[in-house]
Amino acid sequence: MTEIVPHAEELLPPDPGGDASSVTGVVKPSYDPRLANEDLVPLEKQTWGSYNIFAFWMSDVHSVGGYITAGSLFMLGLNSWQVLVSLLIGIGIVHFFCNLVAKPSQVTGVPYPVICRSVFGVRGANIPAVIRGLIAVAWYGIQTYLASAALEVALLKLFPGLMPYANVQEYGLLGLPLLGWACFTVLWILQAAVFWTGMESIRKFIDFCGPAVYVVMFLLTGYLLHRAGWDSIDLNLGEVQHTGMQAVPVMLGAIALVVSYFSGPMLNFGDFSRYGRTFAAVKRGNFLGLPVNFLVFSILVVVTASLTVPVFGELIIDPVQTVARIDSTLAIVLGALTFTIATIGINIVANFISPAFDFSNVSPQRISWRAGGMIAAVGSVLITPWNLYNSPDVIHYTLETLGAFIGPLFGVLIADYYLVRRQEVDVDDLFTMSTAGSYWYSKGFNPPAVVATVVGAAVAMVPVLWTTGPGMKGAAPYTWFIGMALGFAVHAVLSRRR
Repeated sequence: MTEIVPHAEELLPPDPGGDASSVTGVVKPSYDPRLANEDLVPLEKQTWGSYNIFAFWMSDVHSVGGYITAGSLFMLGLNSWQVLVSLLIGIGIVHFFCNLVAKPSQVTGVPYPVICRSVFGVRGANIPAVIRGLIAVAWYGIQTYLASAALEVALLKLFPGLMPYANVQEYGLLGLPLLGWACFTVLWILQAAVFWTGMESIRKFIDFCGPAVYVVMFLLTGYLLHRAGWDSIDLNLGEVQHTGMQAVPVMLGAIALVVSYFSGPMLNFGDFSRYGRTFAAVKRGNFLGLPVNFLVFSILVVVTASLTVPVFGELIIDPVQTVARIDSTLAIVLGALTFTIATIGINIVANFISPAFDFSNVSPQRISWRAGGMIAAVGSVLITPWNLYNSPDVIHYTLETLGAFIGPLFGVLIADYYLVRRQEVDVDDLFTMSTAGSYWYSKGFNPPAVVATVVGAAVAMVPVLWTTGPGMKGAAPYTWFIGMALGFAVHAVLSRRR
């Protein structure tokens, strides 16, 4: 097993002056070119400290989608303390599992699809890679659309004459108005440009995004407090409808919502933990970025949302719309641009880098990390994400299907690394097609892992597809848990028998 020697100071900032080449590896002559390129092999240097991991989670949480998700938890008809308990349990589960999935990639220095070769086989690893990559493409498009909507708000405030071009009936194409297309295109190009500069530039970008949103959030909260007063704060955004034991199912649903929201970046967190100096640094960053950060952010969200009622006369849980109501062009522009940048941050870390590694893993000789990312970027336009986002039914099925497929992949990975292999990985064998290699299995595929994934996903999809079945509606929000538990159990049993 490859061991990474801990550095003396885990919280030191990354090496100054680093560039993209400083976070790649060297392809050994013994590595099969069908499995290796400099982006997939073990890193030469692991430079990220705890703050970088903390900033990664801030970028992941501090977005328009994260704001609305946190706010929606306080509208479930629960007492505020019940919501906070549900939130802490949910984010605690995410924190625990992120530490589990982080270790194999941090120790070996390889990204998620490569560590999956030890689980699924050197060829079979393309199964989880393609599944995760396609999911990321869809969400990359949706997040880009959300960011473009924030930019559109700022432009309309600055240039009211553009209003006709924001009307899809007058100037529309494929369901998006001309101004929407312009904003979407600008952000699409901007994200691609940031991505193209390499991981070191991306690290610097996300180091900025998360804190920037906190500054705007505190300023926005201060503005609303000045207008409404401290007495207007109400942590219950809706009427309390569930008390006693009746609240338990609703709280469980809230917990499942939190876990499902983070299920994507949680699965491929190894793509980032591989850059951590030590596993201890990664764990510290996870603690600051998940339980601590998410709790503070959620409280800010509910305080801000509750203050919109006395200030604007209605409850607003979309931060962009809240900023748009302020009687200051400068405030609106700065707020909208900040949330735009924040959404770009989450999009790059959660939905750009992942498919870049995943698609590169399919054919390392032909598809570099950058080429993999651009495949995802092009695909995100072709699916017309604004049409997906504007359909509640599509979003509903997308979230539940996401959990149904990601859950088993997560369960199989954890069962294999911690139970089957006892945290032992032969790094060099991850890059060989030799039939004598540890991860050749059966023609490059590991049958127990494949079977466990199929069983877990198939069973988890039942409540998604059979909505009228007995108890199916209540089981649908828990597709991630169902798939994860089945994937974990089936793989552990089949592997031990094998």
